[in-house]
Amino acid sequence: MGRIVGIDLGTTNSLVAYTDAETGQPKCVPGPYGDTLCPSVVSLDPDGSIIVGEPARRRLLTQPERTIYSVKRLMGRGPADVQSELKLFPFRIDSASKNVIRVLLGNRVFTPPEISAFILRELKNWAEALFGETVDRAVITVPAYFNDAQRLATKDAGKIAGLEVLRLVNEPTAAALAYGLHEKQRGRVAVYDLGGGTFDISVLKLISTTAGDIFQVLSTNGDTHLGGDDIDNLVQSHIQQDIMDCYGVDITQRPELVQELRKALIAVKHRLSENEEAILRFPLPNGAVYGTGFTRAAFEEWIRPVVERTMGPVKQALADAHLKPADLDEVVLVGGTTRTPLIRRTVQEFFDRKPHIELNPDEVVALGAAVQANILDHGVENMLLLDVTPLSLGIETYGGAVAKIIPRNSTIPASAQELYTTGVDNQTGIDIHVLQGERELAKDCRSLARFTLRVPPAPAGLPRIEVKFLIDANGILQVGAKDLRTGEQHSIEVQPSYGINESEIERMLEESIEYAEQDFAERQVIEARTESESILTATAKALTNPQAAGLSAEERAKIDASVARLQESVAGRDYKLIRKRIDDLNHATEHLAELLMNSAVSTALEGRRLAEV
Repeated sequence: MGRIVGIDLGTTNSLVAYTDAETGQPKCVPGPYGDTLCPSVVSLDPDGSIIVGEPARRRLLTQPERTIYSVKRLMGRGPADVQSELKLFPFRIDSASKNVIRVLLGNRVFTPPEISAFILRELKNWAEALFGETVDRAVITVPAYFNDAQRLATKDAGKIAGLEVLRLVNEPTAAALAYGLHEKQRGRVAVYDLGGGTFDISVLKLISTTAGDIFQVLSTNGDTHLGGDDIDNLVQSHIQQDIMDCYGVDITQRPELVQELRKALIAVKHRLSENEEAILRFPLPNGAVYGTGFTRAAFEEWIRPVVERTMGPVKQALADAHLKPADLDEVVLVGGTTRTPLIRRTVQEFFDRKPHIELNPDEVVALGAAVQANILDHGVENMLLLDVTPLSLGIETYGGAVAKIIPRNSTIPASAQELYTTGVDNQTGIDIHVLQGERELAKDCRSLARFTLRVPPAPAGLPRIEVKFLIDANGILQVGAKDLRTGEQHSIEVQPSYGINESEIERMLEESIEYAEQDFAERQVIEARTESESILTATAKALTNPQAAGLSAEERAKIDASVARLQESVAGRDYKLIRKRIDDLNHATEHLAELLMNSAVSTALEGRRLAEV
């Protein structure tokens, strides 16, 4: 049996963590670039190879039609569910998609679980490189408000990546575990989790008993379409319109420019979390340079509607838990977006207490997943983790009404059963229509599954049909129906209508095993070539800069020779040679980089002076 890890499969970034055997503390695994964050970006190389993480993120600028990000927003959802996403993200949905979303990357088609599996496999490789042994089991976190279909899609992605998913844990619950709040004797905790694409609020309660600690989720709420991406989209929309008004340039027609602007604006957002002012300078296709200054106050006015949208679910979660803000003992902030000062102030003012921000908000969920993985791996018996089901589950009854069998916020694992009968004389079958949602009519709720239980003809009201719902620790639902008079029964594990089937999962698993060695070898070459492509492009651009005139003829010749040698090595498949040539070029361009840096610093200082004037 291999190692077990905790994984935060995020919208913007993903992480993998483990519990250190010596210290007993959870740690995140760094990747080949030294960062623990793996951008949740996947790109298809023209030769058919898959590129994941930082190298793929760079291709958002150069090959947007072959690259996808924020795929978590598509998990477990049908084509009709994502129409609003298509206005904001460059997702290309295959026109042949019906019940199952299929995304086009280049000329190939993938489902969201397949794309997520590439990310999970990348994280698995990171961990295996650190441990020097196989990683075959994982605890994966999901937003607390993920529905059954989205949870199943996440488990499917794990299977495709070659991982046994031991548990799906709600992200806010994982965050509380990371902070060690389970080590306190008792208390109520609110976890405010605003990530790249999703928002969750959970209210947790720790109960200390003679049998051990019970960590219970009292309520959960959120929005699967609210996150840092919405802040980025809002600001980008303002700037794109300003560019159109000032210069008549519509950059929405140029995908590579849209991505470059997005990257620049995210950098501005980060600077405003530390400083009161920031400056944006963005070159346009017509040779002009769009420049504008930002103040934190103006930026906060723009994004205030997004921040205020989070407070609705917060209030509802407290109402569901029958608590007031003053009843909370601790408040935890999770997600990179919570570095925004306005969010921290808003949460502190609402709860009238300073929230926990000691841990890296990007890593805290993965660290909590590692804690839970360690609990499962070593059979820790003095702690019980009780999550809740985020939405009510029930069946359609006669006339199209909904009978809720398991109410929302029920502690899981959970089971419940109800007795039903026929509504028409001599029925030979009863259709069981499984639904999820809070509305009273079936047409307003989300359909999860249908099946038919055969019954012998009898007068209406005579048959006794027992319908039983069982939700396992991962939040996955099993439904069974039994005729108590005849013993006839039928049960299914609810597979959403747009999930991927077992045969597809099996095929993908077989392919991942069959091509494992080949994929790893190609991966080394691909990463080296990708880095070379980026460096060669940056070098060519730098040499056109007026500051390059400060190079001596000897330095210029050395750079040209290094570029030629690197281009030559890229044509081959010796990744070690390519990396050596990359190092040679980096060394040759040290003086050029110094000239450009000095120029950039001078320009920035001049821009600040003009802004102050």
